[in-house]
Amino acid sequence: MKDFSIKKLYYSISEVSKITNLEQYVLRYWESEFDELKPAKNRAGNRIYTNKDIQLILFIKKLLRDERYTIEGAKQVLKTYSPGQEHDFGREEEDLDPSQTAMVFEPEGKLREDLLTLRQFLEDLRERVRG
Repeated sequence: MKDFSIKKLYYSISEVSKITNLEQYVLRYWESEFDELKPAKNRAGNRIYTNKDIQLILFIKKLLRDERYTIEGAKQVLKTYSPGQEHDFGREEEDLDPSQTAMVFEPEGKLREDLLTLRQFLEDLRERVRG
Protein backbone atom coordinates (compact mmCIF):
# COMPACT_ATOMS: atom_id res chain seq x y z
CA MET A 1 0.00 0.00 0.00
CA LYS A 2 1.26 3.48 -0.87
CA ASP A 3 2.23 5.96 1.81
CA PHE A 4 0.11 9.07 1.15
CA SER A 5 1.88 11.06 3.84
CA ILE A 6 4.66 11.84 1.35
CA LYS A 7 3.73 14.94 -0.65
CA LYS A 8 3.83 14.58 -4.40
CA LEU A 9 3.38 17.13 -7.14
CA TYR A 10 0.55 15.22 -8.82
CA TYR A 11 -1.93 12.54 -7.78
CA SER A 12 -4.12 10.23 -9.84
CA ILE A 13 -7.88 10.15 -9.37
CA SER A 14 -7.61 6.81 -7.57
CA GLU A 15 -5.08 8.26 -5.11
CA VAL A 16 -7.25 11.34 -4.53
CA SER A 17 -10.25 9.06 -4.03
CA LYS A 18 -8.39 7.22 -1.25
CA ILE A 19 -7.01 10.41 0.32
CA THR A 20 -10.39 12.17 0.42
CA ASN A 21 -12.48 9.06 1.06
CA LEU A 22 -14.71 9.92 -1.92
CA GLU A 23 -15.71 7.75 -4.85
CA GLN A 24 -14.12 8.57 -8.20
CA TYR A 25 -17.48 9.28 -9.79
CA VAL A 26 -18.13 11.91 -7.09
CA LEU A 27 -14.85 13.63 -7.94
CA ARG A 28 -15.75 13.64 -11.65
CA TYR A 29 -19.24 14.96 -10.90
CA TRP A 30 -17.90 17.75 -8.69
CA GLU A 31 -15.51 18.67 -11.49
CA SER A 32 -18.54 19.21 -13.75
CA GLU A 33 -20.37 21.26 -11.09
CA PHE A 34 -17.61 23.45 -9.65
CA ASP A 35 -15.70 25.67 -12.07
CA GLU A 36 -12.87 26.05 -9.53
CA LEU A 37 -12.15 22.31 -9.66
CA LYS A 38 -10.40 21.67 -12.96
CA PRO A 39 -7.54 19.18 -12.58
CA ALA A 40 -5.05 19.10 -15.42
CA LYS A 41 -4.80 16.05 -17.65
CA ASN A 42 -1.69 14.25 -18.76
CA ARG A 43 -0.92 13.17 -22.33
CA ALA A 44 -2.97 10.01 -21.84
CA GLY A 45 -5.97 12.11 -20.80
CA ASN A 46 -5.89 11.03 -17.15
CA ARG A 47 -6.68 13.60 -14.48
CA ILE A 48 -3.71 14.75 -12.41
CA TYR A 49 -4.55 16.51 -9.16
CA THR A 50 -2.30 18.93 -7.31
CA ASN A 51 -2.23 19.51 -3.56
CA LYS A 52 -4.34 22.65 -4.12
CA ASP A 53 -6.93 20.53 -5.95
CA ILE A 54 -7.05 18.14 -3.00
CA GLN A 55 -7.47 21.05 -0.56
CA LEU A 56 -10.35 22.34 -2.67
CA ILE A 57 -11.98 18.89 -2.79
CA LEU A 58 -11.75 18.56 0.98
CA PHE A 59 -13.26 22.04 1.37
CA ILE A 60 -16.13 21.17 -0.98
CA LYS A 61 -16.64 17.93 0.93
CA LYS A 62 -16.81 19.87 4.19
CA LEU A 63 -19.34 22.31 2.74
CA LEU A 64 -21.60 19.62 1.29
CA ARG A 65 -21.31 16.85 3.85
CA ASP A 66 -20.53 18.56 7.16
CA GLU A 67 -22.00 22.04 6.74
CA ARG A 68 -24.96 20.71 4.72
CA TYR A 69 -24.81 23.26 1.91
CA THR A 70 -26.53 22.58 -1.40
CA ILE A 71 -24.40 22.56 -4.55
CA GLU A 72 -25.60 26.08 -5.35
CA GLY A 73 -24.88 27.27 -1.81
CA ALA A 74 -21.38 25.77 -1.94
CA LYS A 75 -20.77 27.57 -5.25
CA GLN A 76 -21.60 30.87 -3.52
CA VAL A 77 -19.14 30.16 -0.71
CA LEU A 78 -16.44 29.11 -3.19
CA LYS A 79 -16.54 32.55 -4.81
CA THR A 80 -14.55 33.81 -1.80
CA TYR A 81 -12.39 30.69 -1.32
CA SER A 82 -8.64 30.67 -1.64
CA PRO A 83 -6.59 27.50 -1.02
CA GLY A 84 -4.97 27.23 2.38
CA GLN A 85 -7.27 29.83 3.90
CA GLU A 86 -9.38 28.87 6.88
CA HIS A 87 -12.98 29.72 6.21
CA ASP A 88 -15.37 31.38 8.66
CA PHE A 89 -18.75 29.90 7.76
CA GLY A 90 -20.76 32.09 10.11
CA ARG A 91 -19.61 35.34 8.53
CA GLU A 92 -20.53 34.30 4.96
CA GLU A 93 -24.08 33.26 5.78
CA GLU A 94 -25.24 36.88 5.76
CA ASP A 95 -24.11 37.27 2.13
CA LEU A 96 -25.72 34.06 0.90
CA ASP A 97 -29.21 33.67 -0.44
CA PRO A 98 -30.95 31.51 2.22
CA SER A 99 -32.72 29.53 -0.49
CA GLN A 100 -29.33 28.35 -1.76
CA THR A 101 -28.25 26.68 1.45
CA ALA A 102 -29.55 23.60 3.16
CA MET A 103 -28.28 24.28 6.64
CA VAL A 104 -30.20 22.01 8.95
CA PHE A 105 -30.40 23.18 12.54
CA GLU A 106 -32.44 20.91 14.74
CA PRO A 107 -32.29 21.14 18.49
CA GLU A 108 -30.22 18.28 19.88
CA GLY A 109 -32.99 17.38 22.31
CA LYS A 110 -35.46 16.80 19.48
CA LEU A 111 -33.01 14.66 17.54
CA ARG A 112 -32.18 12.61 20.62
CA GLU A 113 -35.86 12.18 21.39
CA ASP A 114 -36.53 10.95 17.84
CA LEU A 115 -33.62 8.52 18.01
CA LEU A 116 -34.78 7.12 21.34
CA THR A 117 -38.29 6.67 19.96
CA LEU A 118 -36.88 4.87 16.93
CA ARG A 119 -34.72 2.67 19.16
CA GLN A 120 -37.73 1.70 21.27
CA PHE A 121 -39.75 0.92 18.15
CA LEU A 122 -36.99 -1.34 16.82
CA GLU A 123 -36.63 -3.14 20.16
CA ASP A 124 -40.40 -3.72 20.27
CA LEU A 125 -40.36 -4.99 16.70
CA ARG A 126 -37.51 -7.38 17.48
CA GLU A 127 -39.46 -8.79 20.43
CA ARG A 128 -42.56 -9.32 18.26
CA VAL A 129 -40.54 -11.12 15.59
CA ARG A 130 -38.88 -13.38 18.17
CA GLY A 131 -42.12 -13.86 20.14
